[in-house]
Amino acid sequence: MQSKTTRRTFVKGLAATGILGGLDMWRTPVWAVTSPGQPNVLSGTDFDLFIGETPVNITGAARTAMTINGSLPGPILRWREGDTVTLRVRNRLREDTSIHWHGMILPANMDGVPGLSFHGIAPDGMYEYRFKVNQNGTYWYHSHSGLQEQVGVYGALVIDAKEPEPFSYDRDYVVLLSDWTDENPARVLAKLKKQSDYYNQHKRTVGDFIDDVSEMGWSAAVADRKMWAEMKMSPTDLADVSAYTYTYLMNGQAPDGNWTGLFKPGEKLRLRFINASAMTYFDVRIPGLKMTVVAADGQYVKPVSVDEFRIAVAETYDVIVEPESEQAYTLFAQSMDRTGYARGTLAVREGLSAPVPSPDPRPLISMADMGMDHGSMGGMDHGATQGGMDHSQMSGMDHGSMAGMDHSQMAGMDHSAMAGMGGAMQSHPASETDNPLVDMQTMTPVPKLSDPGIGLRDNGRRVLTYADLRSTFPDPDGREPGRTIELHLTGHMEKFSWSFDGIKFSDAEPLRLKYGERLRITLVNDTMMTHPIHLHGMWSDLEDENGNFLVRKHTIDMPPGSKRSYRVTADALGRWAYHCHLLLHMEMGMLREVRVDE
Repeated sequence: MQSKTTRRTFVKGLAATGILGGLDMWRTPVWAVTSPGQPNVLSGTDFDLFIGETPVNITGAARTAMTINGSLPGPILRWREGDTVTLRVRNRLREDTSIHWHGMILPANMDGVPGLSFHGIAPDGMYEYRFKVNQNGTYWYHSHSGLQEQVGVYGALVIDAKEPEPFSYDRDYVVLLSDWTDENPARVLAKLKKQSDYYNQHKRTVGDFIDDVSEMGWSAAVADRKMWAEMKMSPTDLADVSAYTYTYLMNGQAPDGNWTGLFKPGEKLRLRFINASAMTYFDVRIPGLKMTVVAADGQYVKPVSVDEFRIAVAETYDVIVEPESEQAYTLFAQSMDRTGYARGTLAVREGLSAPVPSPDPRPLISMADMGMDHGSMGGMDHGATQGGMDHSQMSGMDHGSMAGMDHSQMAGMDHSAMAGMGGAMQSHPASETDNPLVDMQTMTPVPKLSDPGIGLRDNGRRVLTYADLRSTFPDPDGREPGRTIELHLTGHMEKFSWSFDGIKFSDAEPLRLKYGERLRITLVNDTMMTHPIHLHGMWSDLEDENGNFLVRKHTIDMPPGSKRSYRVTADALGRWAYHCHLLLHMEMGMLREVRVDE
């Protein structure tokens, strides 16, 4: 990112919302009754957007955000399925910019990724996006240039369905979650490159060690600390960037701004949750209200009733809630690392609020979470063991002699002989071996589709899992995949380097798909971080453990130690981005080009 735009921040209960109100409606829809906190809707088929700088103040310090039409988030764009939309995007910045329509199926030259699908929009330039809207549901849009997404260039997309929807509701609200820092994001990235746990306020203390000794005994507690120290990692490292620098926002408002959505008792509300943050996973609940999930990533799912859900960066979930009484309800979205939260309110009138829960206890990542049975360390960069082995069995082994094992040779090992060591071993691409950009490998990854996730297990609430998500339609392609591509998500925490198969974007060849083919992509997470993986231009049809179609998505979340497969139909010619949607992970190399050729 160019250094010309160094100042920025966000808005205190802000008002970067609402500079352009134009509610240009084509019918009297349920969303005509909207909250004073959500006035900024542009609808129709013809749009003029400009990206520029706007002064904001969310933390008490004056900063400059990059905004769309002067508002942060940008305006909610309301389209209709079947319409052709035209969007003229003008650049008032001193650097190139772009807009990517996340989750939209459209021609490659409309996808908005500089260097792949177009050149970007130069300062004082304009680009006209024009495409037919062939889908409906909840999506979002954001810059794909530098770190602009972090400083405000994002907004919600709402596409009204041509056919009647399979559920009813009386009101409709976008609930857009994001993260804001008063720091220049380039500075945040520079700090992480120097010290990857710079923003981790949750490092373990002497008190934690004493607690562990009383729970597991001295030798086990010491062994656990030694193992994490050898890996140069921390079990508290759930997020690279925390509330130490972030303020978490709901529809552009800080927690004390209390964004409010109005309702009348007995009404059904449709809440369109969008995670438009740069780096933050949120765990969302509304104490006192059940949520019925009716769509994921813009696509209908069979309704499922939950108390809470985790929303990965770039995902969207639509839920229906039915507040019965006149009491206020808190919309509570805590960050996965529990350092902070975004918050808003559902109420019968402005100015009301309900108790805001305290964040849950800080979760710890276990070795089992990372796909290492019995607390083993698989393929660490210090040349430790290559498998799901019990450390007590290894005490006499020469660890150094195992460091040079060739993974390709290991694929043919007798797995049954290893049953005592966690079952079949995961093979790894040769490009990961002795790779200074790879600090660990998972040896016993599993799909984890029915796992609520780290910090959400057994919390007394009904938490959504991927296994709960079932599309309301069968596999839209129907063909068995003709081939499988396996990719490993790789990284080195200490160096803050991220990649696929240990090869960062600048050194990687494109993934080549043949137009019209149906293929399977299998992802294996060889890191201790959770990664939301987004393929542009095509749908990702997630499979269950048995290879059956489960749910259609545009972003597939990959927890540590997980292995998940999905089907893709290569029905979109051109060059497409395929990347981790954690902005700084993409920036540091976890990005590939996918090329679909005739």
